[in-house]
Amino acid sequence: MNLIRPYGDTTGDGMVQLSFTLPIEHSKVAEGAAVQLANKMGMDPALVVHAKAMGDGFTFFVVYGRVNHLVDPSTVEVVERDYPLLTPKEANAAIKRAMRRRLVVVGGCIGTDAHTVGIDAILNIKGFAGEKGLEYYRELKVVNLGAQVSVPQLVEAARAEKADAVLVSQVVTQRDAHLLNTREMSAAFREAYPSDKRPLLVVGGPRFDETMADELGVDRVFTRGTTPGEVASFIVHRIAGQKERRAS
Repeated sequence: MNLIRPYGDTTGDGMVQLSFTLPIEHSKVAEGAAVQLANKMGMDPALVVHAKAMGDGFTFFVVYGRVNHLVDPSTVEVVERDYPLLTPKEANAAIKRAMRRRLVVVGGCIGTDAHTVGIDAILNIKGFAGEKGLEYYRELKVVNLGAQVSVPQLVEAARAEKADAVLVSQVVTQRDAHLLNTREMSAAFREAYPSDKRPLLVVGGPRFDETMADELGVDRVFTRGTTPGEVASFIVHRIAGQKERRAS
């Protein structure tokens, strides 16, 4: 068993930094309330190292303090990548070999989400993190629906384009909107398609938990830092690779 403790100033000292906002005007009482909250969360001692008013009746805090909790990395559950990373050339070749047509990808932001940075980073040719987006792949047909797409509109577009995969980005997370929207989306696709005809459903965003794919009814969840190459490789692995395996 390899238990570990947070590191701050010296190894194993248990020091952590925590930021949060309280609905209270900035004052000494407010700073005392921040320390009280940190103490109740297990930080002892706790020190307010930053406090700033955030409009009327709100204060943002950064608290530094010690915790006694230990972490056991052997019990951590993560989703490991179970497919090879492909270059655009390799992905194009796999699609052409398995499908003999272009693979169709439809993407967008559903609900009231107007933040297209994530979906654009994956789909647009300019890409992200030094990688070209899916539009760069010769054997991919990409349809980017943009922002604030309703679930019925997404299903309709997927059917019209005969989509093989649907990519959805969700950045707005207030009141778990990203989870509610994703569940609504997956339910709509299951209602609209026979189980063996449904397109691959992929969602991504900074607040998703990648272990929740089954719970949300999708095929894959991608979190922050995901690159276009990872998404393209997954789609090719699941769709083109599956067709190749069936053929053999």
